Amino acid sequence: MLQNYLKIALRNLVKNRMYSFINIAGLATGMAVAVLIGMWIFDELSFNKSHANYDRIAQVMQNQTFNNVKGTQTAVPYLLGEEIRNKFGSDFRHVIMSSWISEHILSVGDKKLSKKGNFYEPGVTEMLSMKMLKGNRGGLKELNSVMLSETTAKDYFGETDPINKVMRLDNRFDVRVTGVYEDLPYNSVFKDLKFIAPWLLYLNGEEWSEKRTDPWRANMFEAYVQVADHADMDQISAKIKDIKLNKVKRPDAEFKPEIFLHPMSKWHLYSEFKDGKISGGGIGFVWLFGIVGTFVLLLACINFMNLSTARSEKRAKEVGVRKAIGSVRSQLVIQFFSESLMVAFMAFVLSILLVQIALPSFNEMADKKMIIPWASPLFWLTGIVFSLLTGVVSGSYPALYLSSFQPVKILKGSFRIGKFAAIPRKVLVVVQFTVSITLIIGTIVVYRQVQFAKNRPIGYERDGLMTVSINTPDLQGRYGVIRNDLMQTGVVAEMSQSSNPPTYIAAVNNGFEWDGKDPATQGNFAAMSVSHDFGKTVGWKFVAGRDFSRSFSTDSSAVVINETAMKFMGLKNPVGSIIKEDGVPHKVVGVIEDMVMGSPYMPSFRTIFALDYKWAGVFNIKIKPETPVNEALGKIEQVFKRYNPAAPFDYKFVDEQYASKFAAEERIGKLATFFAVLAIFISCLGLFGLASFTAEQRTKEIGIRKVLGASIFNLWRLLSRDFVFLVVLSCLISAPIAWYYLDGWLLKYEYRTQISWWIFAVTAIGALIITLLTVSFQSVKAALMDPVKSLKSE
Repeated sequence: MLQNYLKIALRNLVKNRMYSFINIAGLATGMAVAVLIGMWIFDELSFNKSHANYDRIAQVMQNQTFNNVKGTQTAVPYLLGEEIRNKFGSDFRHVIMSSWISEHILSVGDKKLSKKGNFYEPGVTEMLSMKMLKGNRGGLKELNSVMLSETTAKDYFGETDPINKVMRLDNRFDVRVTGVYEDLPYNSVFKDLKFIAPWLLYLNGEEWSEKRTDPWRANMFEAYVQVADHADMDQISAKIKDIKLNKVKRPDAEFKPEIFLHPMSKWHLYSEFKDGKISGGGIGFVWLFGIVGTFVLLLACINFMNLSTARSEKRAKEVGVRKAIGSVRSQLVIQFFSESLMVAFMAFVLSILLVQIALPSFNEMADKKMIIPWASPLFWLTGIVFSLLTGVVSGSYPALYLSSFQPVKILKGSFRIGKFAAIPRKVLVVVQFTVSITLIIGTIVVYRQVQFAKNRPIGYERDGLMTVSINTPDLQGRYGVIRNDLMQTGVVAEMSQSSNPPTYIAAVNNGFEWDGKDPATQGNFAAMSVSHDFGKTVGWKFVAGRDFSRSFSTDSSAVVINETAMKFMGLKNPVGSIIKEDGVPHKVVGVIEDMVMGSPYMPSFRTIFALDYKWAGVFNIKIKPETPVNEALGKIEQVFKRYNPAAPFDYKFVDEQYASKFAAEERIGKLATFFAVLAIFISCLGLFGLASFTAEQRTKEIGIRKVLGASIFNLWRLLSRDFVFLVVLSCLISAPIAWYYLDGWLLKYEYRTQISWWIFAVTAIGALIITLLTVSFQSVKAALMDPVKSLKSE
């Protein structure tokens, strides 16, 4: 019997090629989207799970309270790890202090490359369950050692065994290779870890660690832990809550620091905090795209339902004959389900092909490295179940509807579909276009939000501005001579140095006092050390006072503040005011417009700039506008090679660094656009099929109207009117839905665009144009048909 059903299903598919193509192509596209989103969601949910101790690892973080607002940060004091081990050692298997993953210079002979790596305490390789290819996990116990990732080892040593080979790190330390580990997966937060060096090696190379009078005050490092087996992470987090509060001196205790553990299972998807508690993160996008994938697949299923029920008159006689010769309704239901399942499995095979074709582009958009797991039984089992569900969902309504026809009426010729039979199809079309139009509106709003933030004034000039990291001793303390040589190249307009690039905040301090300060007022200030020429290099815009000047010896203790800092401190006459940092007075000589150094979606942070040549982290170089970039880079590189021959010339353009701040939102925008285009494609595919069927169904009516004098325009309007009405209704339904959810999404950005009325108008007009283009082909084709052929059967 089943074989007979499949034969009939195949004959129907071959007989109605166009409708079969629309059904299979629509379902395949919808299923391809669902498969892509399913793979993306699986990748997101499995983030960091490659580490065997995933459930036992946590990052040590802290909350601090400023003006009754609790803020959360990952940076902690460098003595925290030792204190945790001393006080609560039995609760932890590993306590690991570290710096931050950043670029360093690794060199072997003449080969000098910039690699991302970090300094960790021993035990990190065991905690992260790294797979050792050479050496063992205990390699970091040696002070002057380094462990390399597999790709890094090959970059330097090829197929030669790197163990015990000596390398130079940042042209400061000679280190011996003690291990090679397998590259960490792309969906791990440690994916960029190309080498690991000992934490003590880092501390021994930093003078500040011995000179700090209050080492608990500086939050500059990261701490990770692996809790003991069978220990409760929440209980341990509560136990260590006051470990810093019991150590810090006044006034830091006023900020009520609270230490807590943030589990690895929540790093990726629950990374946002509000008032000291998790408020969300990437999990929102997992839900969003999961819903989008479901709806896009539903659109494809709707196409199948619509076309199957629309052609019900064609199948009515078949149903009547089958029932007359003894078929019961359950057999007819099975027959129609077998047809939909056959279409679903064909569509699934085609969808896998579409996924394989689209996956490289999708990976680039989503910043992933996903592959189809061809050898995974779970993948194929999921695919089969997925196809069955799709076939059942798409075939349910047609099967139940077609099998309900009464054979007596059909065979007597008195069967009519009825004027209300088209209502379900119209409802489904409205659902399709409501989803598609909502996605299009969302795409436009995301794009506008990104552009709104990109176009905000940033308080400095990015064009031609580049930074070079001071990452070796050869560059430290040589600012004067390097600046002189760069200026003599004729391609550099200005040059300076600073503790960090203009695109991010590296240090925050809360030890500032000023005249008229309310004792209850608390607040962090971004602190940035700069040289005399920093303002001219980046193009500061002053609203009061002046820049630092070599003409004033007193400027060695002067500061420049931004507008936000001035307003926060309530300084009505800021120039000449005294600001004390830990009791040391500094005179304000100038106020500048706010520089956007943090998130472009947030208000500028209050910032204090001070003259200090000791804490330089980068050189800032402004290329002359009229100079070709390649020519300028060549001459600048020659200067740095002269003073820093042991390191590659590693530079970054500030405009590119600033653009990277928009990567997450732009990625979401691209994905939304991708899904919106496919959704509208599937909807139009179904609309095309319905328009084709409608034109075929009304062939005789069109012929009679033409004989009676109807014009092509009148016939086109007649056939298009119903579809236009459905799309207009979809626009009216989608507008409030889109506004509600998008307005909520925008609320998480303090610096945000507005949802303008014209977005809905443009989307509606666009949807109408697409609808008319889709329907018009069949409408005009039917209107141009010779009425003699249409009426010859009469």
